Amino acid sequence: MARDLTALFDPASVAVVGASDDPAKYGHAVAAQALRAPGRRPVHLVNRRGGTVLGRPAAPSLSAIGEAVDLAVISVPAGGFEAAVDEALSCGARAIVAITAGFAETGAAGLARQQSIADRVREAGAVLVGPNCLGIADNTTELYLASDTFTPGGIALLSQSGNLALELQLRFAPHALGFSRFVSLGNQSDVTLVDLVEDCARHDGTSALAVYAEDFGDGRAFARAAATAGKPVVLLTAGRGRASARSAQSHTGALTTSADVVAAACRDAGVELVATPREMTVVLAALRSGGRGSGRRTAVFTDGGGHGVIAADAAESAGLDVPELGEKAQSRLRSVLWEQSAVGNPVDLAGMGEQDPRSYAEAVGSLLDADEVDAVLMTGYFGGYSASEGGLGGGGTALAEGEIRAARDIVLRRVERPKPLVVQSMYPQAPSCRILADAGVPVFSATEDAARALTALTVGEGPEPHGVHPLPAPAAPLEDPGYHGVRALLTAAGVPFPAAREITGEAELIAAAGEFDGPYVLKALHLLHKSDAGGVVLRLPDRAALLAAYREMHARLGAAAYSVEAMADLSDGVELIVGVNQDPRFGPVAMVGLGGVLTETLHDVAFSLAPVPAPRAERLLRGLRTAGLLAGVRGRPAVDMTAAAEVIALITEVAAAHPEIAELEINPLLVRPSGVLALDARAVLA
Repeated sequence: MARDLTALFDPASVAVVGASDDPAKYGHAVAAQALRAPGRRPVHLVNRRGGTVLGRPAAPSLSAIGEAVDLAVISVPAGGFEAAVDEALSCGARAIVAITAGFAETGAAGLARQQSIADRVREAGAVLVGPNCLGIADNTTELYLASDTFTPGGIALLSQSGNLALELQLRFAPHALGFSRFVSLGNQSDVTLVDLVEDCARHDGTSALAVYAEDFGDGRAFARAAATAGKPVVLLTAGRGRASARSAQSHTGALTTSADVVAAACRDAGVELVATPREMTVVLAALRSGGRGSGRRTAVFTDGGGHGVIAADAAESAGLDVPELGEKAQSRLRSVLWEQSAVGNPVDLAGMGEQDPRSYAEAVGSLLDADEVDAVLMTGYFGGYSASEGGLGGGGTALAEGEIRAARDIVLRRVERPKPLVVQSMYPQAPSCRILADAGVPVFSATEDAARALTALTVGEGPEPHGVHPLPAPAAPLEDPGYHGVRALLTAAGVPFPAAREITGEAELIAAAGEFDGPYVLKALHLLHKSDAGGVVLRLPDRAALLAAYREMHARLGAAAYSVEAMADLSDGVELIVGVNQDPRFGPVAMVGLGGVLTETLHDVAFSLAPVPAPRAERLLRGLRTAGLLAGVRGRPAVDMTAAAEVIALITEVAAAHPEIAELEINPLLVRPSGVLALDARAVLA
């Protein structure tokens, strides 16, 4: 159930506990900000010495105010923090913003104190942001309880870094972006990132959410909240490159990093994942324009060959396609451009813009109108003619006026043909470029920024929506984590395996061989990398060969048990790997990719939160670098992708229903033209 944060963002009254005249103290900055809107609600300043603060009377305590306080900001030394919280609750506070540090970030004792305080706050029916935070602000309700002023706008920033908010403030300005809300997350002892995402999703004044988080807490809950927000969510996070601290006991564990998990959660939830504040700004500027399109076929349009090829490279590096235009589109372009213009893609005016600025609008209109074009990236000199200085034509010339008219015409044509359009210009602040930006066309000075912005406005082809699939109800815990116990678990769920028997001696081996025909496979059990250790022998043609292989392997390895299996036909299949890890923040995370003995060497894998529905599983497979092998190459037949996806869905559903399994892996999963067989399985209990 979503929490009511009304008292946090629109309180009836505010008190700043620890308000000070000393500019070196945080209570001074917060008090000064709180007093910016005294007419909106009562603002009380509290300083234990009383007197005046910032020229206003200061009460020596919350109780001395003599009336209820709806929200209390507490910025006092850690030793007095608990008493201040208790007094705030006794004075009726429904929300507390805890600036004070010295709790969970200091170790176990601090965490215990923090938890005790948070418990008291919740028992009182109140909410607490922090501790160890830098305050909050809500421009839509004139609530200013942070040390800095934030330009009003539609973006809610939820951040574990105060300095990041200041940098974004500077980066937002050229794009006319601003903030609806700012919340410093602090230690998230009570109000969590998930609570805030859910509340901002309901907030009419917020059009997009920007999140900087180092600690997600419940990462899966964050992904669910972002997926259902109904508004763009852009995430910047740190430490994604560190591998999991848990010792990996499978290929899946060895190949999975924190970066993979976060990226998978973002992709499933439809969150835009960025790596820098600059990229966050670029994506938010793009998303403000709306008009997201389907498909990545991009037309690059330029007024200079160099800009065109650079932009084409940047677009492809960003994941967009820049295909050659078909004859119909090229013919349409030839009808509006002059003879020397290039019309293949990139489309190059080749100097025509200097002669006739209307050609910009004509070319953009033709490209937006082409069925084979999903998006347009315009790059180069546009804007230079109308720039007040530095432009070729200079300000006030007929050329500049023509460029401005072209900009207005581009805006009209985009309205008629609503496809993503992004502009890179050497003069992004020129009048013609401002016309585009004011009309919602993102304009950037850097080519790579324009390409990244366009990827934020395009979505891949396919009907599958974003979303986090719910976890199944927990199943009875797995009692036998051995090879055959795991096979039995998966077989019961519908995952097909070849016939197999576990044996511990020659008599059992001979009996097992009599239950199904050869050729046979012999495996030594309880080895991580059986092939590397010589613990797997394939294609044993008959019982005599099987017995000989067993004697040699047992003499060398001395394993406690072995598995005798029917040999699958590998001639026309492709080996995949399917694994699921239990991540401490995001729960079960699935990995699929090219399998077999070269899994870790090739590292061609993709990730998703588990369980993975079959349509998403198929898209993961088709997105692999080696997906061409699945489609059939050099005379080999295509394999049954639908069957593979359905089995992946079964495997990940089983893993998600067994939280006691830290790692579950099927490698290889043999996919053939007419079906699927799991050839090996492994589970590691938590």
